[in-house]
Amino acid sequence: MAKLLTDSHLYREIHEQPDVIARLLRDQRSAIADLAHAIVARQVTHVVIAARGTSDNAARYAQYVLGARNELLVALAAPSILTIYGARPRFRDALVLGISQSGASPDIIAVLDEARRQGALTAVITNDVRSDLASHGDIVVALGAGDEQAVAATKTYTAELAAIAQLSAILSTRDSDLAQLDQIPAAVRSTLATSDVVSGLASRLRDAVRSIVIGRGYNYATAFEVALKLKELTYTVVQPYSSADFLHGPLAVIERGFPVIVIAPSGRLDDEMRSLMATLRDREAEVVCISDRPETCALASLRVEVPRAVPEWLSPMTMVVPGQLLAMHLAHARGYDVDAPRAIRKVTRTR
Repeated sequence: MAKLLTDSHLYREIHEQPDVIARLLRDQRSAIADLAHAIVARQVTHVVIAARGTSDNAARYAQYVLGARNELLVALAAPSILTIYGARPRFRDALVLGISQSGASPDIIAVLDEARRQGALTAVITNDVRSDLASHGDIVVALGAGDEQAVAATKTYTAELAAIAQLSAILSTRDSDLAQLDQIPAAVRSTLATSDVVSGLASRLRDAVRSIVIGRGYNYATAFEVALKLKELTYTVVQPYSSADFLHGPLAVIERGFPVIVIAPSGRLDDEMRSLMATLRDREAEVVCISDRPETCALASLRVEVPRAVPEWLSPMTMVVPGQLLAMHLAHARGYDVDAPRAIRKVTRTR
């Protein structure tokens, strides 16, 4: 008998996300506050983040939220500079942050090890506080997501986003930021109610062999994460872009029926995203819109209307959920095992 989708680890873990986020915001506030205080006390001027895969997409979110809201310059580490080429980047005055669900990848550990050797402030966000990576952090933030048995990461990703958002909120010293963040578990829970709509959308996209996902600003990370989930679970060739980069050449690939997923929450990019969608419609693309604005959704041929709007800086935690659901439903519609996609493992160790 075929396995029911609702019996899968992936289905369960996607639906655990509101509770995981709420627990992290409650249980890790002290550790995250310690990190914020250390950033101020050490006069940190920039942040270097070492991560891979899904965690790398969380790092992209950190670039925007810590940059736009806390005015910190955030760079993504290139671990091979150390592990392959033997160089020693100067980490002085930096926070060097390792983000990894498993805490097991040697190249991420190598970056944190060198940062500690140089005396830089180090921190780790991980789901395994007993990992080797965790032992390299002056401060460790535990995701507390529980075992994630599906290969594709979901609840650990949104937990990473929540940890980064809480760090930004504490650094800002604005009470309103923390109050807004406390509303996110309920907003994510309401977004899960779009699952039936997304299932129908997956039926429409069942035969798609390629796609593009577009997001910008805070949701540049969401475009990368949704594209990754679609690649991992459905074996579709999917490329993420910012709306700005997309117009600098990649627009040329669009033709009649080409599926383009547009992440368009309320915020400063409203006009830009609507203009982009009009351009895509003019080129007869199959536009799939994920938005909390009905008037924006109305511009698309396929749409997922997120039922609860949240501040733009927190929207990646709601906007990614329909993308996760789409990857799951599309994989299931194609008869794939949503818990164990081919060729990849839960823990990947690179150097």
